[in-house]
Amino acid sequence: MTNVTSTAAATHTVVVERELPHPPQKIWRALTESSLLQQWLMPNDFQPFAGHAFQFRMDPMPGWNGIIDCKVLSVEAPHRLSYTWSSMGLDTVVTFTLQPTSTGTHLRMEQSGFASDKDANYRGATYGWDSFLTRLESVLDSLV
Repeated sequence: MTNVTSTAAATHTVVVERELPHPPQKIWRALTESSLLQQWLMPNDFQPFAGHAFQFRMDPMPGWNGIIDCKVLSVEAPHRLSYTWSSMGLDTVVTFTLQPTSTGTHLRMEQSGFASDKDANYRGATYGWDSFLTRLESVLDSLV
């Protein structure tokens, strides 16, 4: 499920929510262990410590160097993780919230800070996160 939220600061937020048949601790591993994060998101040097600066890296393409600069804002294991996401002059914040349910976990991903829900960055994030979280589900299914 993907939806849009607007805040008073005139920014737009991409929200993707999933019900996953896995406990929060298992999902937390996939969100915070660099090698697992690479399997569903991107190569990275992530560490789950507030203040840690890290990068996601992809192959460069025309007009983009392939680097996303990030900094961990908060780590509340195994319920909430937040970090900055900066690339191509756009600064946003990504927040994952995990809520236990009777059948597993409700995962909510928010990326906030988009100027418009009409620009290419917003549309790309909407498509990208839906795709990334589908890959996350495959990684979770293969984890013991």
